[in-house]
Amino acid sequence: MSINLSLYLVTDSTPAILKGRDLCTVVEEALKGGVSIVQYRDKTNDTGVLVETAKKLHAITQRYNVPLIINDRVDVAIASGAEGVHLGQDDMDIEAAKKLLPGNAIIGISVSSVEEARRAVEQGADYLGIGTMFATPTKTNTKNIIGTAGTKKILEAIGDMDRKVGAVSIGGINLSNVQRVIFQSQASNKGLDGVAVVSAIMGADDPKSAAQEFVKRISTLPPFAVLPPAPRPNEVDALLSEVPTVVQEMVSAHPLVHSMINFVVANFAANVALAIGSSPIMSPYGDEAADLAVHGGGLLINMGTLNGESVSNYLKAIQAYNARGNPVVYDPVGAAATEIRRAAVKQLMAGGYFDLIKGNEGEIREVFGNSAGRQRGVDSGPSTLNNREKAALARDLARRERNIVLLTGAVDYISDGNRVIAIGNGHEFLGQVTGTGCALGTVSGAFLTVHRTDKLLAVLSGVLMFEIAAENAAAAEDRVRGPGSFVPAFLDELYAIREAARKGDNSWFTGRAKIQEIHL
Repeated sequence: MSINLSLYLVTDSTPAILKGRDLCTVVEEALKGGVSIVQYRDKTNDTGVLVETAKKLHAITQRYNVPLIINDRVDVAIASGAEGVHLGQDDMDIEAAKKLLPGNAIIGISVSSVEEARRAVEQGADYLGIGTMFATPTKTNTKNIIGTAGTKKILEAIGDMDRKVGAVSIGGINLSNVQRVIFQSQASNKGLDGVAVVSAIMGADDPKSAAQEFVKRISTLPPFAVLPPAPRPNEVDALLSEVPTVVQEMVSAHPLVHSMINFVVANFAANVALAIGSSPIMSPYGDEAADLAVHGGGLLINMGTLNGESVSNYLKAIQAYNARGNPVVYDPVGAAATEIRRAAVKQLMAGGYFDLIKGNEGEIREVFGNSAGRQRGVDSGPSTLNNREKAALARDLARRERNIVLLTGAVDYISDGNRVIAIGNGHEFLGQVTGTGCALGTVSGAFLTVHRTDKLLAVLSGVLMFEIAAENAAAAEDRVRGPGSFVPAFLDELYAIREAARKGDNSWFTGRAKIQEIHL
């Protein structure tokens, strides 16, 4: 059965949502705005009221040629003539429902795991409600929050099955995140057919306008979405030929980078930004982000020094920059060191889109959800992965999040989910000076700001400028005797590359890059 699931409205009859308005009136306004299917959900009223309300709603939905689905109650669906039911895991099973309902009835089912999804498809469900996407007050008995990563895993699983069904995401979806939900949940073989929305329409002051805006956003890519180019036969050579041009672009543009960075390294990171030709502003105050984002710059979230207000400030800033399509870099410093940091990672990953996630092995594993245990402070700790496994980790996280991942170490691995590049440049002094890794996040934000068509190339260009400058500084034996004297020499070498690039002189780069493509 063909069903338009694009904008799936789930009703909410609670006074706080309806605000004294009539349920049927709100639903009709939403239908005028483009809602494509309606689920009547009411867990408090008795059967008589449910049937009466369902009949009123059905008369309205029929005028708009939109199916009405009844939540849980097969008897109410039959009595009201509704087109179908939506069942939970603890409700009547699909086989029993099919025996009671008309042969053309629509049956949907809520799923939150691959096992539940596969079973529902095998039993004959017409569509799946996949969730819970985000935490939400409208549904308190959720088994777990699965996010875009869990949703994508379910979509991959059902996409391989012989029988095809529709799928919508549900749970905390609103106008600020709907495009990201659809973009990041897109699996290689199956995408979402729509989203289920509750309070963002039912509680809106103007349900019609809210629905219209949802329709508009559902049908368009988010402003930050840039699809990576297809790998080329000679990818490394092609990238190397483009790096000097990207560096020149950055130097000429003087991009603004808003760094919400840990206070231990703020001064050093700002000096690095100035040395490369970027314009830094160091502000941990999330309410400033909307004003700063209008300048078209990038945002760095570095959670090195968390406090009780950090995450809420980060989330405000992420949403402001996401809304304008400006690049956002996430450096999950010490992600596995404490339970507070682990929780912060989950909140931030659910709260917005990151163009780049940059971290050491321990941090990237924590973000991916495959932690090897607690970190000791902010250091990565002993590596438990070989080089090929590190490359695969970077690729898999980038593929899951549809972004760029930079896994730093003695060899860096950068991936956009398709291409994986190993970078062997740099110097050991970079690991012996506080703040070099954090400063690289600021540099990456600058390059992503000026070169958005190929984000992997942008970050690669920034890393090579950074690490070749480190090599040059360490080689200046007349000035550099150790980490202490390395820092000013490093800033000088960044500035030297900046000036060479400004003049069109690429000699700093010729023959210096140590990169190779990793085929997994």
